[in-house]
Order: sequence, then structure tokens, then C-alpha cells
Amino acid sequence: MKKFLLLFSITAWCMVAGCYSQIDWKDFMSRQDMVWTRLPQTWYEAPFMGNGSMGTYICKEPGKNAIRVDVGNSMVHDHRKDDRSIYGRGRLLIGYFLLHPAGEIQSGNMRLDLWNAETSGCIRTDRGEIKLRAYVTSESPYIVVEAEATEGEKGFTWKFYPEKADSPRQLNAIQKKNRKHFKENYVSNPAPQLAAHGEVNYCWQPLLAGGGTATAWKEIREGDKSTLIITNAHTFPETDALQKAEAAVANLQKSDLPALLKAHRAWWHNYYPQSFVSLPDKKMENFYWAQMYKMASATRTGGGLMDNCGPWLVPTPWPNAWWNLNVQLSYWSVYASNRLELGMPLVDAIGNNLDNLINNVPEAYRKDAAALPVATDFSLTGETVNIPGGKKKAQVGNLPWICHNLWLQYRFSMDESILRNTLFPTLRRAINFYFPFLEEDAQGRLHLKCTFSPEYGIAEDCNYDIALLRWGCNTLLEATRILSIDDELIPKWKQVIERLTDYPQDENGMMIGKDVPFSRSHRHYSHLLMFYPLYLLNAEQNGSKELMEKSVEHWHSLPGNILGYTYTGASSLYAAFGEGDKALEKLNGLFARTLRPNTMYMESGPVIETPLSGAQCIHDMLLQSWGGKIRVFPAVPSQWGDVQFEDLRTEGAFLVSASRKDGKTTAIRIESLAGEPCILRTDMTNPTVKAGNATLTPGKEKGEYLLDLKKGESIVLTAGGSAIPIIAPVEGNGCNSFGLQ
Repeated sequence: MKKFLLLFSITAWCMVAGCYSQIDWKDFMSRQDMVWTRLPQTWYEAPFMGNGSMGTYICKEPGKNAIRVDVGNSMVHDHRKDDRSIYGRGRLLIGYFLLHPAGEIQSGNMRLDLWNAETSGCIRTDRGEIKLRAYVTSESPYIVVEAEATEGEKGFTWKFYPEKADSPRQLNAIQKKNRKHFKENYVSNPAPQLAAHGEVNYCWQPLLAGGGTATAWKEIREGDKSTLIITNAHTFPETDALQKAEAAVANLQKSDLPALLKAHRAWWHNYYPQSFVSLPDKKMENFYWAQMYKMASATRTGGGLMDNCGPWLVPTPWPNAWWNLNVQLSYWSVYASNRLELGMPLVDAIGNNLDNLINNVPEAYRKDAAALPVATDFSLTGETVNIPGGKKKAQVGNLPWICHNLWLQYRFSMDESILRNTLFPTLRRAINFYFPFLEEDAQGRLHLKCTFSPEYGIAEDCNYDIALLRWGCNTLLEATRILSIDDELIPKWKQVIERLTDYPQDENGMMIGKDVPFSRSHRHYSHLLMFYPLYLLNAEQNGSKELMEKSVEHWHSLPGNILGYTYTGASSLYAAFGEGDKALEKLNGLFARTLRPNTMYMESGPVIETPLSGAQCIHDMLLQSWGGKIRVFPAVPSQWGDVQFEDLRTEGAFLVSASRKDGKTTAIRIESLAGEPCILRTDMTNPTVKAGNATLTPGKEKGEYLLDLKKGESIVLTAGGSAIPIIAPVEGNGCNSFGLQ
């Protein structure tokens, strides 16, 4: 969207087609900062930073008189060809620096400045103070830590402690004495090697499979000031990572840092204003913007996938990309937030690794099928997926589900290259893997042999797969229409849609599958995908809302395994049916029970997807666009009387801005980026065209309007012809809700 920007001090005024916004971004984002008045001591308490591949977090090392600066890189993986499991193809730890002060640490404080993506703090000891500032450069591969000490602390030192380059799942099992996750025949990678070359220190972590990981660093001391510069590189099968890392540090001088910092800040200052959300619940607003920060810290174009840990890996049972829910949830909020570039690593991972997806199915099916196992490395290599119909867990739905994310990337961008080159060929093979295992009954209905519902059990006509199979066939037909492809499988897809069995259900709502009721506590909502995010059963159908509510209430009524994304999933499910108060109630469950001080999440080990899906819950309350309609404020909680958002994105590639005052929608602006058909659904009273040349035609349903927007055109509607409000932060209580205070 083209904007005319007038910068006055640090306040940005924006005017497009008569719609104004006034946002002092530096001030607004400072209200979202995390603040620590006492020192964090764990991963889930600490300030974190990242540039899409490299990352760090800072905390006091538990049990030691030292401050930890972790070194992470989501591109660092094992590559064992003879072990396709999560042990042989998982992420690997690198190491960490400890700042050893001269005195005993007594207290300290920190602040994570989201606007500048840097952490500052002060460490107080019995001999003085050490002021810190750290950032991970956005446009280059460096972690930079600046330290300034008072007289008594000039003797502080930095020391690097390498981690074992073994599976974090194996290390976690040893640490926790968890025999379930311990692999008896696991062979360790070689020990790390530490050395120095001139002023550059380095650590080399070779791998049994070849290649390895190199960390290089140097410290520049000038009086009471120290600058620690760290870089990291990983290569496979080549072994030149060490040369790359050493050269990157050796060639960087302190005089280069101002330019790096300027570029780093410019990246973030351009990133945040891509869209704007302000809520009266300031804790929820703080949470939302922390997730926008977290996403861009964890992934970028050319960077790593958003897996379970992002760049902040620690010993964990989950050191891989998990495809039966986790990756899907991590990416949901990139679409509506108008940050589509963050979704491209996922598109590239699928598009660049089709051969590996094919090799994930048994050899007999590789001619026309593909699949995703539960967990893989970033090349999508994992253990072979079992075929349906047997006693082994056949978890077939993971690839169709991640294809739904690709469909969203296409629909929100309307970039046909994604549909043609990546989604269509991948989804075609994913759906083909179901066809040999469909059986016809006496009435001509098609049934699916036993598959596995994630983390629950085996069932015929498994709802997880029935929903994804139905969605996949519908989507393939739509893709052939859009792309003008006369595919030989079109009759088959139509036949499946017409004859596929209904979703198994009982008096409690949706079952896991045929003859398998939902009868024990379970964190996943895989059996409810037909409601959300697929919208196959939706608010416009009679009876669907009652069935959804019955299913969700039963799901949450069984205690014991109601965890983080159990709450975010229920929140989005209720929002999909316009129940804003219930959606907020469920999202608050995440805050009450499982959200950590730095908005991270921990479940047997650190994971990042659940809070990210919480940001999508907020999007679902403010804006929905399934079924070819733009729904503005479809599920706003009654507590949120005043809400403002700007340039959130919808399917069809529309940018939408809206204002709500005292519980009523006062203005909506819509800009078309692709010229797609536009149907608006709003509760606005007597909407009037206030700016733009498009016409507003009442639709068939109450509150629906057809807009004849062409590509590049926009329209502003106000309630009853009132003046256009200025988009700006709304009033509310509190700020800086996260950290340790």
C-alpha cells in the first residue's frame, strides 16, 4: 500500500484516501517493552533476541555467580543419513558465554526494548556495577554485547562454554532421567574443540555425519568498556564453517558497529508499522506485540523455520519441527498481521524438499504420494509414515494440514506462483496417499481405514483425516479452476467430496473417529479441524454452532491434560462462531495457567507455538475472512469497548483498518491489493461511503455489502456519515506487563 508519510519528531502521520492514523511508534512500542526489576534465571524468564536464525537470551546462570548470554542458531542440525529419527536429524545446541564479575552479584534489572530489538540492563555486585546492552544484528550474523563497568568491576571476564553437539532430546532425557526419551544405542558426536587465532577465539563442533558448527568471537576492551562480538556458522557436508565464522569476526572492526546498529534498528522500525493493533486490555496488547516481536526474531526470508524452539534451543524433548500441530500454529498470525514475508521460509521448506516428502512414504507409494511424519529436520526428512489400516500409528494428516498454511499464504497474498509451484503439487500428492485406503460400504459411502489422531489413538474414519481429506479435495478442485489445469484426478476428487462419510459424532459432539469417542483428557483439537481452521462446518450453517459448542465444552470438561494450546484452540473456535466473550475467556486461560514471564511457554520442554497462536486468537476476534467474506469485529469481547487496528490483511489480499468506540464500529477502510471480489460483513449502523469511488451495494444477508473495488482502490465507510476517526492507540490501564517485576 502506498502511503504518504510525514515524519514530525517520532510521530508518524499517515493519510490514505481520507483515512488518518497518528501513531508515535517509539512511544507506543515502549509501552510494550518487557521489564525486569530482578534478574531472570531461566529460558522462560529471560529477555530474548533473534534475527530469524541466530538468537540469544540473557539471564543469571542458576547456581553460579555469572550472567549467561546464550548462543543459538536454528540452522544448526544433525544430518545422520542412517538415522532419520528425531535423534539423528534434530537441532543441536551450541554453547553460551558467562560474564564472570569481580564481585558477588546482588541484584540487577533489565529491559527488552521491542522497538529497537535490544536488551539493556545493569548488574549490581558488592564491588560495583556492570551495564549491559545486547542485540542480534538484523542484517548480519552477529550477537553484540556491550558492557561498561564501574571501577570495582573492571576485572570482569567473558568465557565461552560449549555444549555437547548431541541430540537435545537425548541430553534432556539424561538430565531428567527420562527413560522414555533415552535412546540406548545413541552415538555421540565428537567433542567440541576450542582454540584461538590472533584476537579471534573459536569453537569447532564436528559432526559424525560430516560438516559441523563453528562459533567465533572476539572481545574489544577500551578502558572500562567491553564489546563482545559473536558469530556462528553451520555447514554440511562441507567443513568450511570455521573459516566463514572466523573471517566474519576478524574482518569486523568496532568502527563498523554504528552502521550495523543503524541497519538493525531500521529493519525493526520498518517491520512494526506493517500493521497496528491497539486494545483497551493493555496486558493483552503487550502480549500481542511481544508475539509480533517473537515471530520476526524467530524467522525471516532465508532464515530458519519456526519450529518448536526458534533460535533459543535448550535441552528439550522437542528439538525438531513438529508437524501435527506446532508448526501450523506458529505461522497462523503472520497472515492477518500483514507480515507475509515471515511465512516464506515455510513455503520454501515445502517447495524445496518435495523429494524428501516423497521419500517419507513407503517405497510402494512414492510414484504419486507424499507425507510428513510427526517430526523432521528443516529439510523435512523424518521416519517413514505408516500406511493406514494397520496396528501401527498412521499419522497421514500432517502434510495436508501444513498445506492449509500454504493455502493461507496464497489467499492472503494472491500470489499464484505459490499455488502453482508449491501448494498444488504438494497437496495433490498428500491427498493421493489417502486414496488406496478408502473403502466403499453398501450404501456407496467412502470410509477411511485406520489412521492416527495426533497423540490420541487409532480410529477408522478418523475426524482429523476426514476433515483434511474433504478440505484437500475441495482445494485441489479450486486450484485447478484458478490455474486452468485439466487434471486427470478431478473426477476422483469430486467423487470423494460427494461420497465421503460424515464426521463421526455422538452425544458429546465430535468423536476421534468411528467407534472411538472422545473420552479422556487431551490437549490437541485435531478432531475439531472441520470447525477451525478449515471452516468446513461454520457459523453460516444451521446446527454447526451447537455442535461446535458441545464438542468444545466436552473437550474442556475432562481435566488432566488441558494445556496451553487447548486454551488458544478453544478461543479461536469460539471466535469463529462469533462468541467473543467466550473466546476471551479461553484466551485468558492461557494467561492464568501456562504463560511464562517472557511470554514463552513450557510443556515438558520449551516451545514457542502456543503464545504465537494466542496472537491469532486476537486476530480472530478482530477480523475474519473465510468463505469469501471480510468480517470486521466478528467476535469482539464485550469488555473491549474501544479497539483500533490498521492494515490487517485478509484473504483476497485486502488491507483493512477499523475503529470501534464504546462498543460500536465507527469506521472501516478497505484497500484491494489484487482486485478480488469483496463482500463486507459489519455491524456498523447505516454505513456511508466517506472516501473512495467504490460503490456499496447491500448483500443478501443483513449486515453484508458488496464492494466493487478494483486493484489499488480503497474505500472508507463510517457509521451514519460521521467523521472519519483517527487511528491511534486506545486508552487502557497498565503497560509493560511482562518480565519480572
